[in-house]
Amino acid sequence: MLRIEGYVIVSADGMLADASHVMPQALKFRGDLEFFTAGLDHADVVVHGRNSFEDQPNSPLRKRVRLTRRVAALERDPENEKATLWNPAGASFEDACAHAGVRDGVAAIIGGPSVFEMFLDRYDTFWLSEAPHVRLPGGEGCFPGVPDSSPQAVLAAHGLQPSEVRILDAENDVRVTAWRRV
Repeated sequence: MLRIEGYVIVSADGMLADASHVMPQALKFRGDLEFFTAGLDHADVVVHGRNSFEDQPNSPLRKRVRLTRRVAALERDPENEKATLWNPAGASFEDACAHAGVRDGVAAIIGGPSVFEMFLDRYDTFWLSEAPHVRLPGGEGCFPGVPDSSPQAVLAAHGLQPSEVRILDAENDVRVTAWRRV
């Protein structure tokens, strides 16, 4: 069985990127990066869309599944031997992970919004990091429907409940909350 864990940092208004779909420097904090890196180093596969990539020293070493409509179902990524290209319209998530050589362990979902949305009813844990002093008006919400609904309301509506909270950057009040399925 795969455990499914989501990872995102959001601004006070629930945005994971600015209006140009880029994560701005204002949302990058050392403590959050260390937490995120440790989570991905623990994961057996990283799952993301075309605009989400962790850009870390260990990134090339990680198995990954990248969502795309450019393939019918599943294909090896010709640019990355550790990556599987997956079209959800043509294959199941489990098939995509098996194609990547992963049948159990942890699948780390790192975005973007439509990718996060696909797993809302499947997350075992969603790690929601928050930067309460950053605002990104007109930015890209972490889930479809944000900012009309808060990220917390979206997670709660899908059966996840907040549990432990960790401070990642005390100076900037950046914290991560583990939202777990009951």
